[in-house]
Amino acid sequence: MDDKLYRLAEDVGNALKRHAMMLVTAESCTGGWVGQAVTAVPGSSHWFDRGFVTYTNDAKQEMLGVSATTLAEHGAVSESTVREMVSGALKNSRGQAALAISGIAGPGGGTPEKPVGTVCFAWGLANGGVTSEQRYFSGDRREVRQQAVERALQGLLERLE
Repeated sequence: MDDKLYRLAEDVGNALKRHAMMLVTAESCTGGWVGQAVTAVPGSSHWFDRGFVTYTNDAKQEMLGVSATTLAEHGAVSESTVREMVSGALKNSRGQAALAISGIAGPGGGTPEKPVGTVCFAWGLANGGVTSEQRYFSGDRREVRQQAVERALQGLLERLE
């Protein structure tokens, strides 16, 4: 792991500890990379509860309670879906802070409406509601996924500060 990502994960952990919160993650296109990043930090068991890797629509529905209607109407890569993913992650864990990621890392799978590099994020705090955003990243599959991991952690840090 690069130093930048490690420091970011460490900063997130310190912020979670200050707020006495546990993190839960719901990842799709990043396949557990956020979980890997945060567990690289020693002592992360004090602030990281669990991670859901929900790559398929079935997994999103079964593990996080994302509705079939949302998936059919908006697709897996949408702010509506990641908002339901983050709510499901909070509901199915002991976490008080959650993040969700779903995107198109490429090289295939893009459409004119959702090109490769489209990634949707949601962050939720148990008592603070859910926020979301959509970003476009450039680069190859690894670069898109890494940028998504960094944005997910940075977005959470912004909401904890």
